[in-house]
Amino acid sequence: MKDKRSLVAVVDDDSSVREALPDLLKELGYSSKAFPSAEAFLSSSVINETRCLILDVAMRDMTGPELHRELIRRQQAIPVIFITAVADKALRPRLLAEGAVDCLFKPVSEQALIAALQTALRVN
Repeated sequence: MKDKRSLVAVVDDDSSVREALPDLLKELGYSSKAFPSAEAFLSSSVINETRCLILDVAMRDMTGPELHRELIRRQQAIPVIFITAVADKALRPRLLAEGAVDCLFKPVSEQALIAALQTALRVN
């Protein structure tokens, strides 16, 4: 269910991902905002509007899983879809066990992203 009011935030330190994902999200009917770091997202004014967070696992300073735990600590119930280039088979089950909606491996397929977004927005 697409809802233009559903803000999807993208947090990734890779500028190509920050450019490509919001374009794809717009094509899919979502509004989005991209951030270069976890700290930039945490200090933004859109946390309370964010209905889903697409979050890179491996970032400098605060990692994606650290941001996810910080949001939980702050009682910010934002569904998280992790994306990663790290081919670690143990990573996905661990992130799902910590409450992530999904963990997709880069390059992320459009179909996998759509399915994860639909699940995330149903959760919220």
